[in-house]
Amino acid sequence: MMKMNMCIGLICSFLLCSAAAQDAPYETYQLDIKEWQVPWKQTRPRDPAVDSKGIVWFCGQAGNYLASLDPATGEFKQYSLPDGTYPHNLIIDADDMIWYAGNRNNHIGQLNPKDGTIKRIDMPVEQPIDPHTLVFDEQQNIWFTAQWGNKVGYFDRKTGKVDLVDMEIERSRPYGIKVNKANTPWVVLFGTNKLASIDPVSMALTTVDLPDQAERPRRLEIASNGDVYYLDYTLGYLGQYSPVTKKTQRYMVKQGSDAKLYGSAMDDKNRVFIAVTGVQPNIISVFDTNSKGFIASKEVPSGAGTIRYMYYHQPSDTVWFGTDNDTVGQVKLSTIKQP
Repeated sequence: MMKMNMCIGLICSFLLCSAAAQDAPYETYQLDIKEWQVPWKQTRPRDPAVDSKGIVWFCGQAGNYLASLDPATGEFKQYSLPDGTYPHNLIIDADDMIWYAGNRNNHIGQLNPKDGTIKRIDMPVEQPIDPHTLVFDEQQNIWFTAQWGNKVGYFDRKTGKVDLVDMEIERSRPYGIKVNKANTPWVVLFGTNKLASIDPVSMALTTVDLPDQAERPRRLEIASNGDVYYLDYTLGYLGQYSPVTKKTQRYMVKQGSDAKLYGSAMDDKNRVFIAVTGVQPNIISVFDTNSKGFIASKEVPSGAGTIRYMYYHQPSDTVWFGTDNDTVGQVKLSTIKQP
């Protein structure tokens, strides 16, 4: 595998924007939040996704299980995983197979919901690593991060081969990951003030410096025009990086450095849903990348504790999340026309 670190020296332009909502004329927006209480206490339900039947799946990280929720009936079902798995994240393929990150025992797993069987893909390393966040590419092969392993991985489902790309900066902590329309994965390096992308053919690594040395990007979303929106956990910025112009803009949330921005999702109108986790209750805010303003926010009824990840479900136009307070939640953004 070819590995190359191409560190880009950037001249970044900053645009610091107010957190005040910039609503469109004669419109207001509201958030509706519904939560379901998970029956297994203190198991940190997290990282939900929705299958083709509308069933919500999530990880019980502290309980070593995967589980499903039928939102129509409120019924939960649990699927046990081997002790020590601590599943961190899951994604669902076109056949409704559930793929999860075995964060503490060095593997990616596939759960077949029909019979509960598990297929295990071990990492090709002598020293165990921690698969962290998974994402599909256009061919439904899997890119993933390994935060403390300091690697980004690629699993080819046809060949069964796992390739690993080393991060050249020690403790760079690759965290959130998304794939753009060109099939290129973008990663936030939580231990640094950098973004990274990987060429899917050569596996060459390119890094991008963010404006402030103190920034620590934790999650990211990719807009339809290819711009990367990253959540800065330390300073409280939603950042926007253009791979075309090489410029960065930043938008400060109202809570500033107390915000601890964490979970995120982007809907099909390029609006970013952001979990503000440094306050209790947690707050979900929505940023419109078109008007460049925050258009809605609401406290999470359960308090949440921490929302670590969010997922946009296009068929229902809703965002799903899990909380450390043992709930799974759904967010709906509504537009209210004014007379």
